[in-house]
Amino acid sequence: MDFKDRIVKLRESTGMTRKEFCEYFHIPYRTVTEWERDNRHAPEYVLRLLEYYIRMEGMMKEKKDKKDNPNPSNSTGLETD
Repeated sequence: MDFKDRIVKLRESTGMTRKEFCEYFHIPYRTVTEWERDNRHAPEYVLRLLEYYIRMEGMMKEKKDKKDNPNPSNSTGLETD
């Protein structure tokens, strides 16, 4: 999964809009937009820190249909290390 897909899935897993995500994490809107358009990439550690924080704070929204998500502990579909 490339960076663009990972950041979009991560943001969507919180149920936040791009604007809400940016405001919550104090990341400029344009920066996240550029990440999601695959024009720019944050360092890998930034994405990993966001993933960790969202997971540890329980910010991931549960999917309503369990068929779409056979592994609820990893609702973003992202690797967990």
